[in-house]
Amino acid sequence: MSCKKIVFVDMDGVLVNFEKAMNDYHKTAPEHLSKIYAKDPDIIPGIFREAEPMPGAIQAIKQLHQSGKYDICVATTTPWDNPYAAGDKMFWIQKYLGEEFYKSMSMTHRKDLLHGDYLIDDRTANGAGEFKGKLMQFGTVKYPDWDAILQELL
Repeated sequence: MSCKKIVFVDMDGVLVNFEKAMNDYHKTAPEHLSKIYAKDPDIIPGIFREAEPMPGAIQAIKQLHQSGKYDICVATTTPWDNPYAAGDKMFWIQKYLGEEFYKSMSMTHRKDLLHGDYLIDDRTANGAGEFKGKLMQFGTVKYPDWDAILQELL
């Protein structure tokens, strides 16, 4: 039995720079597609596969993993209207986090049901606000970036 603390990490807006991916898409997409996806960017084909990491995210996750203190699992919500999102998110994790994070992903719309010590998420939606461990809300005054997360956890 592991004595490590469990850290769940959200993808969009925490690991993945979804906002930049969205803006990049709208800069290059044909106008008619840009209008279609403006209200629902979650359904843009390939948006989750092609997005860049948030600044410092990959290095921070690897530091937490290498510290030996934590079991780290990605906890992400996938949009119901984009059947490719789950596979695209798995591809992203394999590409950026590699072998150490193989099969370390939970897809859920109920983060309050996750059993762990920490949840790093940028929102309180999808049960994150009711998570039973400690919610470290990324992008807030207390946790504005990955350096602040690392400072507390390491």
